[in-house]
Amino acid sequence: MIQLVVFDMAGTVVNEQNVVYKTLQKAINQAGVPVTLEQVLHLGAGKEKRAAIVDILAVHSPGQSEESIERMFRYFLVELEKAYDNLEVIPVEGAEEVFRILMQHGVRVVLNTGYNRETAEGLIHKLGWQQGEQFDELVTASDVLHARPLPDMILHAMFLTGIDNEKEVLKIGDSGIDIEEGKNAGCGLTVGITTGAQTREQLALASPDFIIDSLRELPALIGLEPQ
Repeated sequence: MIQLVVFDMAGTVVNEQNVVYKTLQKAINQAGVPVTLEQVLHLGAGKEKRAAIVDILAVHSPGQSEESIERMFRYFLVELEKAYDNLEVIPVEGAEEVFRILMQHGVRVVLNTGYNRETAEGLIHKLGWQQGEQFDELVTASDVLHARPLPDMILHAMFLTGIDNEKEVLKIGDSGIDIEEGKNAGCGLTVGITTGAQTREQLALASPDFIIDSLRELPALIGLEPQ
């Protein structure tokens, strides 16, 4: 039985209008590399953001120096902070309802993200969510040694929630790398969702156990109903 659900944030439970990936595109474009938002999402979705820049450049502008990559990343961080100042952030439809159902049944809820902790906490603050109310724990890319697709964040989530059996863990996310992360952690179930970065066809390439179009479909997958 599933005892822990690990949710990706942006595109899965948080609607932030793709501002992070739009800002990532802006940072790369201003350095003279003409990538589209679609290309950024395809290669960078779900990843720690410096790693996303590296992977995007490896395809679209190979041979960039470490100094150039670092400049893009620093520019990204500055521009993202500006973008967040006036950004309206709302939950993905059904997120709070699904959190409530899971927690009513004793299932632990962890948010995990390729953002750093400062960015993730900023999103949570804008949403008005509180640890212990909407979610149990937050794990970010800056909390662990290795980001996605390696399993460190999920393993840390298990440690924080006292879950020992990876088969009792469900990972859900809107990108293929979320699914890879779940598989690398040995999760009992991996679920793709079409509300964010990638299409059903793109998610299918990572072979999740299920692909859903709404968070409200999630409780039924593990046999839970509202109490």
